[in-house]
Amino acid sequence: MPRERQKSRILEKAQLRTYGLNAIDPNIDFGENRNLEGMKELIEKLRNKMLAYNTALVTLNAYKSEIQDLEKILGDLCERMLLGVAFRYGKDSHEYELAGGVRTSKRVRKSTITRSKAVKEETPSGKTKKA
Repeated sequence: MPRERQKSRILEKAQLRTYGLNAIDPNIDFGENRNLEGMKELIEKLRNKMLAYNTALVTLNAYKSEIQDLEKILGDLCERMLLGVAFRYGKDSHEYELAGGVRTSKRVRKSTITRSKAVKEETPSGKTKKA
């Protein structure tokens, strides 16, 4: 899932507020750096930061997609290479094991495990005994 781009309700609100304040007085100033020009500069600074952030996100999302595609291609190639080794040398060969496969002779199957365990049988009295 790609990361979502940043949106700012405060930026939108501040932009609308500057329109209103500009209609009242374009040079409005309340002292201590609380004036319309300072507000516009801060709005522009935030807008630029969000633009840079969203641009970086688009780039990251593109990289993420490329990485996922490459992982899929590489996984498919690995599987095909192992199948090639199995075809050429056999699934029970030493080469197949070296390539990362599990030899059929070393593969533990459920049926083998249950056969190797002692089979319990039920007696008529309800007690179990080992066969």
